[in-house]
Amino acid sequence: MALSALVLCSRALLKIGAQPIASLDEGTAEAEVAVHLYPAVRDALLSAHPWSFATGQMELPRLLATPRADYAHAFQLPADFLRVLSAGGARRGQGLNYRIHESRLHADAAQVTLTYLFRPSESAFPAFFASALVARLAAEFCIPLTESTSRADMLQRLADSEFRHARLVDSQQDTPRALTDFPLITARG
Repeated sequence: MALSALVLCSRALLKIGAQPIASLDEGTAEAEVAVHLYPAVRDALLSAHPWSFATGQMELPRLLATPRADYAHAFQLPADFLRVLSAGGARRGQGLNYRIHESRLHADAAQVTLTYLFRPSESAFPAFFASALVARLAAEFCIPLTESTSRADMLQRLADSEFRHARLVDSQQDTPRALTDFPLITARG
């Protein structure tokens, strides 16, 4: 079954012992909780780690308006932007000084390549992330629907464990990052 917000929310509802929903706008208490909590929980979990499936790079379009101070140029952030991982000059993904201000990226460079986290469609979520998201949704849905704080605490611990596992699996899909600058070694000469 293809993943969607509805499928993920229904799985979370089943984890807390509630009835799954057939539609996010069906008007039940379960659907109301899901429709209001899902977007924020999804975006928070996506932003919490540099997931390989949600990492993108793009050359940012420069805006005509310039920043008032500190930087020479302003750039438009992507529409699906969640969080910056790094920024670099032309054809480099890192090494640039920048600041995010008023939903724009400010930098002195004339060109900026942004490495960032974006919001992919639910169908692009790998199984390890979907499992962590369902566990987090169950923890978030629990108190509004069951009013059981002890069950919510248990679900929160499960969600934390699922998140750690998902981060571990995702981190194994890339070459380990080497230390490029270590001041203690540099100071020794």
